[in-house]
Amino acid sequence: MEEVIEKKIRLRELDFLRGIAIILVLFRHQFLFSFLKQMGWIGVDLFFVLSGFLVSGLLFKEFQKYGGINPKLFLIRRGFKIYPIYYLTYIFYILAIIMEHTLKLKKVFFDLVFIQNYALGWGYAYPASWSLAVEEHFYFGVVLLLYLIFNKKIIRFNDFTENRFSAFEKLLFAILVCVFILRIISNIEFSNQIVRNTTMSHLRIDSLSAGVLISYWYHFKRNKLVLFYSKYQKYLLVLSFLLISFTPFIEPITSFFVKTIGFTMLYVAFGILILYSLLDSQINTRINRIFSTVLVSFISKIGFCSYSIYVVHSFVIYLVGLLNLENRYLCFLLVSVISVGIGFILTYKVEKYFLNYRDKKFPSRII
Repeated sequence: MEEVIEKKIRLRELDFLRGIAIILVLFRHQFLFSFLKQMGWIGVDLFFVLSGFLVSGLLFKEFQKYGGINPKLFLIRRGFKIYPIYYLTYIFYILAIIMEHTLKLKKVFFDLVFIQNYALGWGYAYPASWSLAVEEHFYFGVVLLLYLIFNKKIIRFNDFTENRFSAFEKLLFAILVCVFILRIISNIEFSNQIVRNTTMSHLRIDSLSAGVLISYWYHFKRNKLVLFYSKYQKYLLVLSFLLISFTPFIEPITSFFVKTIGFTMLYVAFGILILYSLLDSQINTRINRIFSTVLVSFISKIGFCSYSIYVVHSFVIYLVGLLNLENRYLCFLLVSVISVGIGFILTYKVEKYFLNYRDKKFPSRII
């Protein structure tokens, strides 16, 4: 999953949300308690909304500065962030398969080119990589869309009238509605495709698109957004938690409700939490008071390293499983500590090396 924002202006509160997201993923994939496993899947949805917000924000800021975007530069810079860590850790997943099974090269190919969510449902060597495929498809899709809008002027983007929706907002609303309708149709007509109805990009891209919509409001209609937030702040926060409240009680993979309206409820809820993190001037004080400054700072550091933790944690689960430990608390502790430790090393050593090279050879246009 991708960098929160350029290093000089990182937002601790968004790193904190990313930290919560990866912790939820660990709860999903390494059993500790039933209700945590049941709701842990929502960590991926939180990643999706955050990615939509942050990635589009980079492109919006480039447009604000230059009046257009450079798609090639954007994709190169994203590639340096995503691919080195992914392909490096994938080697270990391959070794794990070779130790247990016969390696199927066709399925490896699907993983390596990020089409596993269509070809297989889950990833092959690394099952959770389906979500990386969704994000990859989003990166290419959003940069193409914004290139056509910003550079080729296919719609009027500079229509920022405060009292009505712009053409761009209407387009995003249309995407959200279309994806929701497609989910309903797919889950009815292809009900036997239980996994693909959970993982295919055209059924999940609305969570990322919701992040784009929030980013648009934040960068181009901030005054109106602040007024709306100030007026309905308490109600929005309550609504957010109500929309999430079903998640400890329903297994998502087999639930028609979750795979249709449930996904929509989640991106609305997480969109509200992102707005709360961005617009509440006391947000850091509040979360420090609730969780303690030390814990919030540590979770934020985990959030900063969340991509590396995400790509390595399944391999760590495999290694811990080889120990045949019966104590679930010990297993969860080992998986969490080792995953976070390796994630920190990958982020601060391997990823940093490639990002430094990237910034030298392909510097950002928005710094």
